Amino acid sequence: MAKLVILNQGMTGRSHELAVDRTTIGRVEDNTFHIQDGSVSSHHCEVHLRGTEVLIRDLNSTNGTFINNEKISEAVLKPGQTLRLGQVELKLDLGAGVDIPASSVPAAPATPVPAKPRQGDATMVIPRGVSLDQLGGASKGLASATAFSKKKNKTNMIFIIIGVVVFLVIAGLLIMVFNQVPSPK
Repeated sequence: MAKLVILNQGMTGRSHELAVDRTTIGRVEDNTFHIQDGSVSSHHCEVHLRGTEVLIRDLNSTNGTFINNEKISEAVLKPGQTLRLGQVELKLDLGAGVDIPASSVPAAPATPVPAKPRQGDATMVIPRGVSLDQLGGASKGLASATAFSKKKNKTNMIFIIIGVVVFLVIAGLLIMVFNQVPSPK
């Protein structure tokens, strides 16, 4: 029987047999294959058995579904390839002489019913860093000093002018009041 085997430390060897035509994989318990890891989305992907092929379909997961480090939305997983869901890596194990049952893949992916979110059930977003292309474009901008020059702010200037005018008016009023007070004799 075909099965998916988790390769990550702490979950090594944990597996799920692909006994039905459609298997959902995700972090919440209403999935067929429940993987409790913060980098796995609530409803991450689904696996369809289609003849001798194992079709993986991403369900708009936060951290993506990858086969051999290539992001996919839908692709066939072959034995020996690595399936990565967030930070969890899995391998397809067909066993000896396994025949995957034929079935039809639905025309449109079924919309899973989301479970009530509980505290701590949020998907952890994995920072991916900066690509070299982004660095190349940014380095051009760093060459000019305008990226770090002080910007003029008209609102601040207006507040400063109003503040100075109010201070001068108060100072003038105080001077007038002190000049009108009769001096003690």
